[in-house]
Amino acid sequence: QVQLVESGGGLVQAGGSLRLSCAASGNIFGFDVMGWYRQAPGKQRELVAILSRRGIANYADSVKGRFTISRDNAKNTVTLQMNSLKPEDTAVYYCHALSRRDYWGQGTQVIVSA
Repeated sequence: QVQLVESGGGLVQAGGSLRLSCAASGNIFGFDVMGWYRQAPGKQRELVAILSRRGIANYADSVKGRFTISRDNAKNTVTLQMNSLKPEDTAVYYCHALSRRDYWGQGTQVIVSA
């Protein structure tokens, strides 16, 4: 069974930084796409950043220039470096991976105070 486990969430002041990490485990060769989504209270889940196996990244417009996604294909991990955080970044952040199906982590809370 494939499992995704997020870490690195927490409380941070506006302008600060956090690094989110996601480790995938299970009997799988690899993922075509790995990335991060987030869901704020009362909002729909939205894409934050995704990264293909070949290294092609896509970012939500709201985080471009502030967030950086990276992955280690050998370890099946994906990381989201979040800089210049804003209160509107407050959300539960979910790791996502795609092979022949979608896999989701349980989420990690990010709270950015003004």
